[in-house]
Amino acid sequence: MKRILLYFGILALSASVNAQNSEISLENWCTTAHRMNAMMDNPQQAQSLANDELIRQQEALNPPNVPKGTIYTIPIVFHILHNNGPENVSEEQIYNALDVINRDFRLQNADTIEVLPMFQPIMGDAEIEFALATKAPNGDCFRGYTRTVSPLTSQGDDGGAQVNAIRNGNDVFQGNWPSNQYLNVFVIADAGGAGGYTQYPNNWGGTDMSNGIWLLHTQFGEIGTSGLSGGRSLTHEIGHWLNLRHTWGNSNNPGLAANCNEDDLVNDTPLCIGSSGGCNVAENSCGPIANVQNYMDYSLSCQSMFTEGQVDRMRDAIVSTIGGRNNLWTAQNLALTGAEGNFYLCKADFSVDKRSICAGEQISFTDISYNEVNGWTWTFPGGTPANSTDQNPTVTYNTPGLYEVVLSATDGSSTDVETKTAYIRVLPASSQLPFLESFESFTTLNNIDEWEVNNEQGNGFELETNAGHTGTKSARLSNFGENEGTIDELVSMPVDLTGVPVVTLSFRYAYKRRNSSDQDWLRVQVTNNCGDSWATRRTLTGFQLSEDIQSTPFTPSVIQDWTTVHVTNITGVYFVDNFRYKFNFEGGGGNNIYIDDINIYADSPSDDLVVGIEELGGLSALNVYPNPADEELSVAFTLNNAQVSTLRIQNLSGQLMQAHQLNSNAGSNIAFIDTKELAAGMYFLTIETGGTQRTVQFAVK
Repeated sequence: MKRILLYFGILALSASVNAQNSEISLENWCTTAHRMNAMMDNPQQAQSLANDELIRQQEALNPPNVPKGTIYTIPIVFHILHNNGPENVSEEQIYNALDVINRDFRLQNADTIEVLPMFQPIMGDAEIEFALATKAPNGDCFRGYTRTVSPLTSQGDDGGAQVNAIRNGNDVFQGNWPSNQYLNVFVIADAGGAGGYTQYPNNWGGTDMSNGIWLLHTQFGEIGTSGLSGGRSLTHEIGHWLNLRHTWGNSNNPGLAANCNEDDLVNDTPLCIGSSGGCNVAENSCGPIANVQNYMDYSLSCQSMFTEGQVDRMRDAIVSTIGGRNNLWTAQNLALTGAEGNFYLCKADFSVDKRSICAGEQISFTDISYNEVNGWTWTFPGGTPANSTDQNPTVTYNTPGLYEVVLSATDGSSTDVETKTAYIRVLPASSQLPFLESFESFTTLNNIDEWEVNNEQGNGFELETNAGHTGTKSARLSNFGENEGTIDELVSMPVDLTGVPVVTLSFRYAYKRRNSSDQDWLRVQVTNNCGDSWATRRTLTGFQLSEDIQSTPFTPSVIQDWTTVHVTNITGVYFVDNFRYKFNFEGGGGNNIYIDDINIYADSPSDDLVVGIEELGGLSALNVYPNPADEELSVAFTLNNAQVSTLRIQNLSGQLMQAHQLNSNAGSNIAFIDTKELAAGMYFLTIETGGTQRTVQFAVK
């Protein structure tokens, strides 16, 4: 039976400390105290916090009679704010983070036996648990977490802007997630230089969802992008959220002698200066032995406990009217947010390990239906088997085509059906050399037989009908105005390269930079296993793509706008019958790009190629770089007309080391020559084209 549990145990732990964690100063590991103290600079906020203290004093006169053994359950939602980077943490890491805080607040960790004997008698079980909410504010069922794509994940100076991005752009419910109904945790890439922060309970923010917790993904749980040293950060921030201060007092500055005069308002935590990393259990700068193993200290490698006094303070905060914590755990709210444990089928859904395969290959299907499922009925048109009742079946496809997949899932009382049309692509038979593509015969690029378009968000590669080098058509990516970091791909069908002695891949592109600071990336990647894995064979970025700048959306209008790239480092391991290549474009705030006249040929070019021989023309503007070369030499040259060019590399003794024949084009050409196998020293490069020959000298490191 599959369900979202109260907490989900993950056994695999990472012992590594993430590099980003090590760059955060201990003063900024948590900035809750800094931010709360800054609120006092605002007279209205300061007055509100003063009113909160008056309420606490009145509540202390009539404390609630909550017997030991009463468990408070808090609905929690993890809001993943990402820009398609590592901060888009996995579901496994989310469940692990939930498991960690549940163990910590219930005193269920094995490492409590390592707590100093003098503190073991006062270790406290908070009797507070956290359950994933499974109902959004509008009542829709969901998995307990949301995902929002935004570059604001890396702009942490304004946490409010990050929350607004989640509020307005998440994939579950766009609106306020009230803080008196959900504990909102915002998992981000940057927290303004901090590791995390929150607010002590207060009434200033009302029920706005910003009354939550901000946390770096590198300090979220113990696996994935985080590690053991960051795993207790969420526990620490929830402690603040439940009105605990640092063990040394209300500051973010551990290690100061003045901290001996501060207090955390908890009777059984000794006065201390606060740990500056590490785990010095003998620390006694303030006189008594410090409780450095406390979750509210900065002893990042040995945090293991809350004290009984801290537990009392947190339980007081959770029943107080201040900050709305007292509504979270009520039976009514647990039912409203779907955190009471009554799980049911919300949605049938599934994922695959790959969507494009060569004929005869297998695809593994994974059920991701939620929140409770105990029966599955699959239908696979074109697949073997054609039907299955397994939860996670494996299916073989033998015939090229596009196929739908249908999953009917049930929890025993209700059923939901998910149908994904044109979902599985079985690739056609391999093309033969020479391969030519000028897009003139196409009416669309929407995943037709010859091309596959992968698009994460925004615009993808489309057919351009009014701008091409050969004819009027090309493949266009409208990148102008797209979010930075977006990835778009134009992927080929298989090409048969068996039995060829050498292969060159050439193509034309047209592009101008939007401004001097943008950083778009064009990568040419290849595969010898039908797309299971890819290797980059050419990368162009910045000034390599273009030295020209155009601040408006770019469309090529003259021949000079086009540059021809010759990729010569496709080696013998790729001479297979299902070779594929793709153009991978990563947006960096730049401009539109166009691709045309893709040509793959073996050894000597044919006279019939799209970029074939025309009237002989002059050779000019020959340049080689970098010089000296390390692993690759770029050869840039300009021709008046398209023609076959021969590149030869000789050593100082005249011995021929390499030779390449290229289908050079009129205008700018760039050939990339692999020099890894050349010994360090001086060489001559000779280019011969149209009866013209030029030689330049270069060095290899």
